[in-house]
Amino acid sequence: MSHRVNVAILGATGAVGTELLELLESRQFPVANLKLLASPRSAGTTLPFRGENLPVEAVSEDSFQGVDIVLASAGASTSKAWAKTIVESGAVIIDNSSAFRMDSQVPLIVPEINPEAAAQHQGIIANPNCTTILMGMAIFPLHQVQPIKRIVVSTYQSASGAGARAMEELKAQAKAILENQTPSTQAFPYPLAFNLFPHNSPLNEEGYCEEEMKMIRETRKIFNAPQLSITATCVRVPVLRAHSEAVNLEFSRPFAPQQAREILASAPGVKLVEEWQANYFPMPIDATGKDEVFVGRIRQDLSHPCGLELWLCGDQIRKGAALNAVQIAELLIEKNLLKSSTSAVSV
Repeated sequence: MSHRVNVAILGATGAVGTELLELLESRQFPVANLKLLASPRSAGTTLPFRGENLPVEAVSEDSFQGVDIVLASAGASTSKAWAKTIVESGAVIIDNSSAFRMDSQVPLIVPEINPEAAAQHQGIIANPNCTTILMGMAIFPLHQVQPIKRIVVSTYQSASGAGARAMEELKAQAKAILENQTPSTQAFPYPLAFNLFPHNSPLNEEGYCEEEMKMIRETRKIFNAPQLSITATCVRVPVLRAHSEAVNLEFSRPFAPQQAREILASAPGVKLVEEWQANYFPMPIDATGKDEVFVGRIRQDLSHPCGLELWLCGDQIRKGAALNAVQIAELLIEKNLLKSSTSAVSV
């Protein structure tokens, strides 16, 4: 990429924000100028980038002038508050929050799955939920060969999904419990150390939590399969970083496990991990800090002739968030899609 662009990171001091900064450097993203934006309480601090310490600025109305791409990871309310200003400034916002994911005018993109959707952007592109991205990476290559009829997924989500503060809380809780003290809870409603609980996002009247509905709705949108049958159970587990998922797939005809292995072994962004003799399959500790989604334990569903089971792990902060956003930015540059229309998206 020879074309250099001006970039701003909104939410630069958070867990995903700092990962975005690292990825821009390690992937040699063509940054001309970089702005680090956060809330007023973080203003004045510095973060390292390419041998320099860049200042963190408080976001303001003037922050986005001359910026080409805004990588936003500061939460839905912040994204909603600044999206109109960003788009009107001429920049494209790649938003990691849930603010615009289900907006019919906003592309929801995983570059390995639906890169063509980027051409439809009108100044805003949504980054999917972490669990949706990880699952999509593992199952879309199979879906391309034989369309999936039904998905049953159970997630095992690490503390990193709730941010840096939640990760520190898990460490502190583990220390307290091992010292026979009562653990305190702030980021989570219940102690997570040596415990697990169903995802604590709000429940709807059918009993599904918000996290589960994100997986259902977002997968249908990304796959362009509005009638795809999906059910999800999301669980928070005492793992610092990297989510895991058990996925059951139903097809219209049998899908041989060996064929699935061969497909996934060559799929972009996927790493097949299977050592059957050693009973060794993807684990969060192996996926942490890695870009690939680790997939394994692929087997026939004994309860259904057209069913397939698989297990996956992926780093929630990298491919589940920051890496996917940076890849979208790279796609925009590669396809010369940075000139956006600012007239159609209502923000």
